[in-house]
Amino acid sequence: MPNSVTRPRSTSPLARVMFDRNMRLLAGGAGTSLLGDQFSLLATPWLVLQITGDPVALGIALALQGLPRAALMLLGGAVTDRLSPRRVMLVANVVRGLLAAMMAAAVAGSPVQLWMVYAFSVLVGIASGFAVPAENSIVPQLVRAQDLQAGNSVIMGLTQLAGFVGPSVAGVVIGHYTHSLTGVAVAYTLDAAAFAVSAAALAAMRGVRRPTADTSENLLAATASGLRFLWGDGVLRTLFAVLLAVNLLLMGPLMVGIPQLAHERLPEGAAAFGILMSAFAVGNLAGYLVAGALPRPDGRRLRQVVIALVVAFGGGIGSLGVVPSTWVDAGVLATLGLGNGFMAVLMVTWIQARTPSAMVGRMMSLMTLASTGLVPASEALAGVVGARSLTMLFVAPGVVVLILGVGLAFHPSLTALGAGLGTLELHGEEEVAGATRGEPLTVTGPAE
Repeated sequence: MPNSVTRPRSTSPLARVMFDRNMRLLAGGAGTSLLGDQFSLLATPWLVLQITGDPVALGIALALQGLPRAALMLLGGAVTDRLSPRRVMLVANVVRGLLAAMMAAAVAGSPVQLWMVYAFSVLVGIASGFAVPAENSIVPQLVRAQDLQAGNSVIMGLTQLAGFVGPSVAGVVIGHYTHSLTGVAVAYTLDAAAFAVSAAALAAMRGVRRPTADTSENLLAATASGLRFLWGDGVLRTLFAVLLAVNLLLMGPLMVGIPQLAHERLPEGAAAFGILMSAFAVGNLAGYLVAGALPRPDGRRLRQVVIALVVAFGGGIGSLGVVPSTWVDAGVLATLGLGNGFMAVLMVTWIQARTPSAMVGRMMSLMTLASTGLVPASEALAGVVGARSLTMLFVAPGVVVLILGVGLAFHPSLTALGAGLGTLELHGEEEVAGATRGEPLTVTGPAE
């Protein structure tokens, strides 16, 4: 049935985005479910340790959730392109909500057993393997091209805010019941309720257009098509390689090196650790907000921004190895977080804009894997290097990333970085009139 959506003029991309009813529903539902996730993220490790007291069992529980999520993410991207992000998110949220409710009942009603936690971890991991690509692909279906950067900044900012606030709130809830598992049951119940709110928000959306996917391919062939598309696009291939390299080189020093730095060199000790990590988190959130408030850069400026930020990442990380000052290091990490959040929004927006609408789910799943897939290897490598020299743990990757950034300035593929930025395929195969000219947007055509 035809649908018509009209959005008003506004000088603020964030205002235009939040005027849209579907975006408000997405932001409200996603913010609620992201906050609920923090309760389960704390409840599951705490429950395992209360049952067994065994760190090995805890590691197994976390791995059983992480491994199927990573293994199924590419397939989840293909399913998202086939069915639409909204539908995949809706089903995944219902499934994860039911799983959280079952865990709440198990913890509250009878002595919970370890196999139940393991089963919960596996099933949540499977559902997340489909949910994550869908969550990263829905914004282009809700906003026009010129507002895509603002839309991504809102959702990514909510993710960062939930990760910043949620653990403290969840810790208070779980810790309130010191001598029982009641707090764990309450945490799972709140997570289930959050998923219910998110599912209701998704169900309430109207007029969400979905791309026309190629249904002649089976899902494995569709996944392979996504990989071929990535490999055949020189600019995309270069940027994904940069993402892999930067995450391999920098995530380990951040996750392993910062606590070691606070423990060995900073007089405030554990307090310094909290200050440094908070500085990076606040910087990330600020980066998301700044990206949402600013207009999308053209291709030449985007290329300059990417090169400058990669160089800054290298210099900033390297400086942590030679500056033993909590507040100076906190300033460095806040600046790095700002650049990280800003660049993340720009890259997600650029990839979504360059990718055909029927393949966005697959590209977002690949981007997520590029951003997170090598983190365990980076952390393990950082542990080995940090045991030998804390200075080298920061300086060596900093120098390599600095050289990488300088090399990007001469890389031929990045000269085409601006291609596709003004022709985002919104709401299907058709291009929307006025989407790149700042005119009031009217969209008509079949919708979900």
